[in-house]
Amino acid sequence: MRTMTLGVLWVCLISSTTPLLAQSESELDALRAEIAQMRADYESRIAQLEQRLDEAENKAAGQQTPSPSPPPKVAPASQPNQWAAETYAGQTKTSGDNTSNPAIGVIFQGQAWSYGDDPDDYEIPGFPLGGEAGPLPEGLALGETEINISANVDDKFTAWLTVPIAIEDSEVVVELEEAWIETMTMPGGLSLRMGRFYSNIGYLNDKHSHSWDFTDQPLPYQAFLGGQYLDDGLQLRWLVPTDFYLELGAEVTRGDKYPAGGSANSGVGSYALHLRSGGDVGFSNSWQAGLSYLQADADDRESGDEDDPLVFNGQTDLWIAEFVWKWAPNGNSKQRNFIFQTEYMWRNEDGAYTLPETGPLPYDTNQQGWYLQAVYQPIPRWRIGLRYDRLSSDDPGRAFDGTPLMPSSHDPYRYSVMADWSNSEFSRLRLQYTHDEAGFASDNQWGLQYIFSIGAHGAHSF
Repeated sequence: MRTMTLGVLWVCLISSTTPLLAQSESELDALRAEIAQMRADYESRIAQLEQRLDEAENKAAGQQTPSPSPPPKVAPASQPNQWAAETYAGQTKTSGDNTSNPAIGVIFQGQAWSYGDDPDDYEIPGFPLGGEAGPLPEGLALGETEINISANVDDKFTAWLTVPIAIEDSEVVVELEEAWIETMTMPGGLSLRMGRFYSNIGYLNDKHSHSWDFTDQPLPYQAFLGGQYLDDGLQLRWLVPTDFYLELGAEVTRGDKYPAGGSANSGVGSYALHLRSGGDVGFSNSWQAGLSYLQADADDRESGDEDDPLVFNGQTDLWIAEFVWKWAPNGNSKQRNFIFQTEYMWRNEDGAYTLPETGPLPYDTNQQGWYLQAVYQPIPRWRIGLRYDRLSSDDPGRAFDGTPLMPSSHDPYRYSVMADWSNSEFSRLRLQYTHDEAGFASDNQWGLQYIFSIGAHGAHSF
């Protein structure tokens, strides 16, 4: 196949020699570069197929079952366009026994942001921010430096560790972001993850910040999940043996992190469910859709001003619907591609809020939020993107007049425009502009960001 392809390219080149002689040297260079790129893409595809074959052979040899089971069905979205229908963010499964040689990678991030208003006074009326939500630091700042370590424990388990190093109040802070063990050989398409992990609810929640298409999370993620929902617990997934990609999942977590809090119910404070499906449309298009549900119990959960926090006791129910469409000519996303994605979130909080200098006030309110975004790569290395996000809330009652829990007269919204340049898959520079109408006043925000990675780097999810 490789010889035939190169032969066809060579015949086409010879047959076009006469007209090419009349072209300029720059046009000849462009044709040579295009042929070189085609050859590189072809050789890369062959290398990927050979790696998959090696992994399959090693896995089959390690199982040593008396009667071979039928091969697992590969999700359609992973075949022609090189986008896996669902590989989990941060997960790297290597072939062979690498227990004494773990894969180590480092992600470097930094940014510079300018705001029209003081970001320290930022509020979204009706949506007190908790967790890691809120604007990025103003001025020059070092983002998280993320260290990732992964390896197969043995023939049945794999492990992942993420340790971010950040600067907080001019001090270096080392955190434990993710630390989980996952099974590799459970029967029937099942897999179990144990430890600390990003929940698999929604499309963006389990993706690390360096893989986002914009520097920050959409408004619904900030308002309802504190940026991202991360917690300790168990996650069970089932890849259903169908002709199309279909996955079901369930999680039970401690309930320490926003929108949960206080490790309610003796340390079993939240649970989540998700359903996700996807497939290909021809050779150039692929899609994925999903529905998620999170129930989180809050025991003295704090949000809003750190000095005078709002304290919530009660239950949060959150539903998330997601849809993503990706296009790349003949599945080759290196040259051109287009990604459209959207998520809709609906939340009900039922309980009581204790405000500064007041007793508990009954609170039962429905809120919703959504975003739309599109990212287009017209030529190699360059991308442009547009995002629009919006929130809305019911009136919680006259008792909350003049408090941060009373929404403003207009729904919070904003729109963002970004352009980025990637010299390779390991480096990216980004410029982003955001017009923010979510707070009490309009704000124009400008930001520059860099993202660089060295060492091992797992494939990103669909």
